[in-house]
Amino acid sequence: MTQHKQASSEDLEAFLAAVDGATPLPRPDRVSFEAPKPSPRPRQRERDEAAVLGELLHAPLAVDDWLDLGGADSFLRSGLPRTLLRDLRRGRWSIQNHVDLHGMNRHEAHEEVAVFLSESMAEGRRCLRIVHGRGNGSPGREAILRQLVKAWLSRCQDVLAFCHAPPCDGGDGALWVLLKAGGGRRR
Repeated sequence: MTQHKQASSEDLEAFLAAVDGATPLPRPDRVSFEAPKPSPRPRQRERDEAAVLGELLHAPLAVDDWLDLGGADSFLRSGLPRTLLRDLRRGRWSIQNHVDLHGMNRHEAHEEVAVFLSESMAEGRRCLRIVHGRGNGSPGREAILRQLVKAWLSRCQDVLAFCHAPPCDGGDGALWVLLKAGGGRRR
């Protein structure tokens, strides 16, 4: 630990004589060391995504939600080659994330699917499994979530394709979903 001692009057006079006539450096030539600024956050996009998620979760259930894609076993976004769906069915991509909707009502399941898709896109995961069940526990043993999940996925622009999983991976009670590329975090 260093101690600072007070300068004597003789030392002060000697210093002032030594710097007499010196010109101070101009301010603009000085380097200022500031902490780096934080990277910008896309706040408006975050607000927009939250608004869409809220709208999807709290919007009334339309009749089309019950009817759309109820019997369809697969989906392929228009303009994409059929080989994409064929490759998905054949298991070309490995499952990178999954969610199980067993025991959830339609509101809970809708929220869970929306959050699951959003998080998977943010993490750069493309091939997903959504287990919706076969409807054995539903009134009338109807697979209500199966129909709803297919309708929700078909409306999500990030979903390229989906199909029923093979029997060893859930069969009619699960879907394999393929998302767009490029949603992951930059490193």
